[in-house]
Amino acid sequence: MRGRIPDSFIDELLARVDIVDVIERRVPLKKAGREWTACCPFHNERSPSFYVSPAKQFFHCFGCGAHGSAVKFLMDYERLEFPDAVEELAQSVGLTVPREGGDDRAQREDKTDLYALLDSAARWYENELPKSAEAKAYCKKRGLDAQIIQRFRIGWAPAGFDGVIKALGGSDKRMHLLNEAGMVASNERGNRYDRFRERLMFPILDRRGRVIAFGGRIIPSAPPAREDQEARTPQKEPGPKYLNSPETPLFHKGRELFALWQVKQANPSLARIVVVEGYMDVIAMHQAGLPIAVATLGTATTPEHTEVLFRAAPDVVFCFDGDRAGRAAAWKALESALPRLRDGRQAYFLFLPDGEDPDTLIRKEGKDGFEKRLKEATPLSAYFFGELAHDVDTASLDGRARLAERARPLIARLPDGAFRDLMAQELEKRTGARAVLEADLSARRTVQRPIVVQRSLVRSAIALLLAQPGVSEQVERPYGFLRLDKPGVELLAELIDLARSRPGINPAMLVEHFAERPEYPALQKLMAAMVVGEPETQRAEFFDALARMEEQAIIQRRDWLTAKSREGALDSAEKAELRELLAARVAPVKVQ
Repeated sequence: MRGRIPDSFIDELLARVDIVDVIERRVPLKKAGREWTACCPFHNERSPSFYVSPAKQFFHCFGCGAHGSAVKFLMDYERLEFPDAVEELAQSVGLTVPREGGDDRAQREDKTDLYALLDSAARWYENELPKSAEAKAYCKKRGLDAQIIQRFRIGWAPAGFDGVIKALGGSDKRMHLLNEAGMVASNERGNRYDRFRERLMFPILDRRGRVIAFGGRIIPSAPPAREDQEARTPQKEPGPKYLNSPETPLFHKGRELFALWQVKQANPSLARIVVVEGYMDVIAMHQAGLPIAVATLGTATTPEHTEVLFRAAPDVVFCFDGDRAGRAAAWKALESALPRLRDGRQAYFLFLPDGEDPDTLIRKEGKDGFEKRLKEATPLSAYFFGELAHDVDTASLDGRARLAERARPLIARLPDGAFRDLMAQELEKRTGARAVLEADLSARRTVQRPIVVQRSLVRSAIALLLAQPGVSEQVERPYGFLRLDKPGVELLAELIDLARSRPGINPAMLVEHFAERPEYPALQKLMAAMVVGEPETQRAEFFDALARMEEQAIIQRRDWLTAKSREGALDSAEKAELRELLAARVAPVKVQ
């Protein structure tokens, strides 16, 4: 949904941003003639087939077919809805997104209200922290100074079952928002109560620094949380050590990482990022001068997590406990990382001594000691083969065969590239078995830019117009080609009208006007098509195409009238028109 954002604003936005800058901040580009190129971020490939055109303000991958404007790139790369991608671009160039009235306005306002509500909840928890002696004592015990508490907006959820409800739920609408944001829960009788009680609160921020959820940690010295008889049945245990917000319209735990926003704020250029298990581990590393730590949110590392991690930094260190659970979590992370290990990306694994976590180790060894451990982390390749071979006798033929069978399907999941080749060679060295099947090898190919293909005259004219929208200013009305009865003629006329009404419009802006119409995919494909020749040559070809279309329209009309005359069905006006068409020569298209 475009969210009722005026088309004129989309035009202004796309005129302000440079698609090369937008993409280069996320994907390394190399100059290739008039365009820029890279390995496609949307599929795995060895040779670059992803092109960015500054002239068209358009990107296209000749391998997987992904293409579009700067808005479309953000939607695909950052997984944003259209309005959010527009907001992201607008923020980057200092514009405010206006909105027109419409059916989906209420939906957008509700989402804005959710952000505002969660921010208010974070402030309320922050204000409650100084009022709790036990919370302050715990923060002091863990060495949390005022700066780190402020940076992470740490707060306190006090005892009681309606603190947040009383503070923020002053109306039916507010109560609905509290429920939608996951801040309240209900028992079987329908009674609502605060989800978080007697917990240290950690706001979870999205990539733009907005509060989208919370994590709450029980303080060990605190008594078990009191249970309201009306809320739920009393429990003997105080509940889980950590409690996270449930899934909501804003929060999907399989995609989000705690402290990623703080990491990006502290590191304009990030070479390495560390994944640890707990909120306090993250905060301890940041406070110790290592603001490179994030944590998953009570879930195993997902493929979405690894993609976000590798977009943030080329090197990712997964830091886990050395026990059985920690190693299981590490292997899950490895499986999620494999398909994303394009050339230039590296993953490492750091297992901590029994009974230790990053928080305790940093206290004992300091920043330098923990950095030394990070530098000595095990590369993915070593962990991969070590883990697969830990119960295998590689001295025997049977053992080597078992290792090969375990490793083959995993190596096949690696992106095509140098790392995959080296992993395959290492497996062959260890086992004597080929790592990749011939069928898989034969599937590898270098994607070449396609040659110019034959297309209909109308499609050629549209492609040429999309290459140079400015030529529309020289097309004189009425459009003679409109008499031609062929698909796409009316679309061409609409494109010319649109380009004429907006002088200076670039190709991406022109196509974006059709984003919600069925013609959009076809226009994107024509935008991505190669249009050869210098600008002046393209201009000549465009007007030649219009002239030939007018000629075809005349021939089409003449043939139709001739066929009708054989049946004796022409009236006097049609007879006169046919005589003129038979006698006339086709005139060239008028150019101002």
